[in-house]
Amino acid sequence: MQLRFRALALTVAAGTALSGLVGTGPAAAQEAQQAQGATPIQWSTCADDVLAEIPAAERAKVSCANHPVPLDHARPRGPKITVALMKRPAEDQANRIGSLFINPGGPGGAGLIYSAYGGSFFQPEVMKRFDLIGFDPRGVGRSTPLRCFQTLEEADEVFGRMSAIPITRTEIRDTMAATVDYTDACARNAGPLLQHMSTEAVARDLDLFRQGVGDRQLTFVGFSYGTLLGATYANIFPSKSRALVLDGNVDPKLRTTNGPEYDRQRAKGGFELALDAFLDRCDAEGDKCAYSEGDPRAKFDEVRDHLRTEPVALPSGEVVTLSGYVGRVASDLYAPTRFKALAAWLQSVYAVLHPGAATFSAQEQAALLPPLNNRRGLADIRAGITADTPYEYDDSYYGVNCTDKPFLRVPQLFPVLAAKWERESPTFGRYQAASDLLTCPTWPVPRPDRWAGPWDKRTPNPVVVVGNYYDPATQYEFSKRMTAQLGNARLVSVDAFGHCILGDSAGVDTLVTDYLVNLKAPADGQVFQPNAQPF
Repeated sequence: MQLRFRALALTVAAGTALSGLVGTGPAAAQEAQQAQGATPIQWSTCADDVLAEIPAAERAKVSCANHPVPLDHARPRGPKITVALMKRPAEDQANRIGSLFINPGGPGGAGLIYSAYGGSFFQPEVMKRFDLIGFDPRGVGRSTPLRCFQTLEEADEVFGRMSAIPITRTEIRDTMAATVDYTDACARNAGPLLQHMSTEAVARDLDLFRQGVGDRQLTFVGFSYGTLLGATYANIFPSKSRALVLDGNVDPKLRTTNGPEYDRQRAKGGFELALDAFLDRCDAEGDKCAYSEGDPRAKFDEVRDHLRTEPVALPSGEVVTLSGYVGRVASDLYAPTRFKALAAWLQSVYAVLHPGAATFSAQEQAALLPPLNNRRGLADIRAGITADTPYEYDDSYYGVNCTDKPFLRVPQLFPVLAAKWERESPTFGRYQAASDLLTCPTWPVPRPDRWAGPWDKRTPNPVVVVGNYYDPATQYEFSKRMTAQLGNARLVSVDAFGHCILGDSAGVDTLVTDYLVNLKAPADGQVFQPNAQPF
């Protein structure tokens, strides 16, 4: 099944039956939320299938909840949806500070089990002093899901007609037609939750969670898209913000005012810049990088351009297409621990076009990969498909993006803009365009309620913004803009590759610990190194 989502989560719980309501705007929602009393979160034993996704040593510690929140925050007494949460209690309950909420990004990232993996991101003092709480945001995972299809077969029929990087007229025509069929399916099947998928709605959910655990103020760590959630919360509820850490930042103003330009800049200043830096570093490392022989940049471009017209078959039997080539590179740029294996794979693809060049077997490439870390708990439901297989993915990625990010409702612009983006970003321009730029112009929520600023409300303590120089997904410039746009923020930078950094830079982790525990904000403008270099 060909899926174009950036984050797919297996959903298990059935959705709650809802009746259709339309929101009445941010001011009404805030007034309504202030008037309602939040319900305490009722924690209980986690389901067996949830526990199976976390380390055995954590299973006896955690508890779970399915917490009701309003479908529409402007109508708090109206229909409810549920949000799934998991709590890992503070190890030192006598000196517990409060709860620390975590969002892994996406949008559409399932964050429920992140509390059980806190040791991957936080130093021991944070684990001792805070209850860590992960949750699947509305529409995601085990929360009330947003689903555009009833069966997997229906989804396969639509997604199977899409090209991840449509180039030819036929590919473009078929992909555009299938995208309209996709958004039509969302209009038919997703129900009233479709109208209430904004980041603002999630921020209001988050404030109810804060009240539900009895905290006076919110302590929060957001990664990637989670930085938009944190920034939104800070500006709707500035006085309720205790300590917010935003790692791998979006540009909130640009994202919520000009969706196409935001995505264009992601391609050019994020993925292309990170690829350039990877190829330059590979060249400089020499024998440490399997792709260093000759000119890595020229080799990469030659293969990419060849794949536009013809795939490459590796000795292992793997057939490399343009979408597979670009997709593998985009994915591996997120994680520097994969750079050695990526370099060996790129060299092996190049060697097919240049017999006699060094190559690496599939086994040699696999040996260079880091151990599998499945802390997102994703599962593949495609095995054992039968007729009328229930559709158990969710469609929250577009549910959030097409609500938050404005696009002209003119899908016919795609071929022109995709070609323009490709000229300035030869590897990732068209790849980036073949997502929101295709889907959001026909998304069936033409005038959504959403938060689009202001972004400059002052919080009691500075927000800590963390950015990597060579982050592919959220370019470093976005972290600088986030800092400038927020009313009270400090920027901490890391001379590092990869998307987000907490847990991988001791200097940053120490500052973040001091901030979360003692509310000591770091000095602005500090630059740190990662714990390990990619080669």
